[in-house]
Amino acid sequence: MEMTLRWYGSGYDTVTLKQIRQIPGVTGVITTLYGKAAGEEWSRDEIRSLKNEVESGGLHISGIESVNVHEDIKAAAPNRDKYIERYIRTLENLGKEGIHLVCYNFMPVFDWTRTELSRVRPDGAAVLAYSQEAVDKMVPEEMFASILSDMNGTVMPGWEPERLEKVKELFELYRGVDEEVLFENLKYFLEAIMPVCGKYDINMAIHPDDPAWSVFGLPRIITCKENILHMLEMVNDPHNGVTFCAGSYGTNLKNDLVEIIKAVKDRLYFAHVRNLKFNSPGDFEEAAHLSSDGSFDMYEIMKALYDIGFSGPIRPDHGRMIWGETAMPGYGLYDRALGACYLNGLWEAIDKNKKQSAERACL
Repeated sequence: MEMTLRWYGSGYDTVTLKQIRQIPGVTGVITTLYGKAAGEEWSRDEIRSLKNEVESGGLHISGIESVNVHEDIKAAAPNRDKYIERYIRTLENLGKEGIHLVCYNFMPVFDWTRTELSRVRPDGAAVLAYSQEAVDKMVPEEMFASILSDMNGTVMPGWEPERLEKVKELFELYRGVDEEVLFENLKYFLEAIMPVCGKYDINMAIHPDDPAWSVFGLPRIITCKENILHMLEMVNDPHNGVTFCAGSYGTNLKNDLVEIIKAVKDRLYFAHVRNLKFNSPGDFEEAAHLSSDGSFDMYEIMKALYDIGFSGPIRPDHGRMIWGETAMPGYGLYDRALGACYLNGLWEAIDKNKKQSAERACL
């Protein structure tokens, strides 16, 4: 296991490489060329420049999250082959620069979805939150406007204004695309990119849908153990793998997080470990990483990763905003630093078979 933190780049992130470098146990970052729109090709020079910047900060690039998949690929629109070719060239350039992990998602229109970016918890921390009741009361075009004021002047990943201005057009694009069709479109995409992944040893780690159910009637497919196993079987290539995200799979209380880890063990290349607190089915909010603060048993999640011999990058995710920090919502420094220390301590304690000390490992 390698502990990492997500970093969006010096032009976008409110957290610096210098700050990340000071978190005990963190040796790498999961990053991206955040200014690139879905469908744009990443040049080798751009990738090398990003790599040099990270390395000059005393860290290294552990993986990319994300090389975003263009909507024409997901919906099988007429231009999908053009965008797939660009994606392939981007992967080739990443491989030439020694980057071997790409996390991506295949969610139509909306990336991860939240209805609040700054819900205040009883302890005063502000967190990302989701309410299905709130979603049911709004139309898609209202979603962006409803959270715009909570972005703290940043641009949230997956919620770029220029893309969301075209929400009506995007919904029309997916007319007739159900789960079965979306699976077929994902298969087409994966079969096209596997040769370059094999050539440069790039593991594609699909991120689960968040939340793990349909939003505004759009199909979502990476939602449960059965679907993820189907995805792995339909393109049975070792470079076709998964990202285990506890919070995303955990949005559906029917999912057994430990069983998912065990089921995908040989193809699990990246892990996001975070905690959620459920107030009711369909209403959840981010929690501190400590088990007692949320609804997940963090010890059992980390132990399952340990037991399968997971050796890839792992990162805390969507931390609370604490101690008056103003930053990209869900991606502040303080609580995620605490999360990284906690998860590192948990892993070490599991390694020593001391559950009690593991649960007390949070700083």
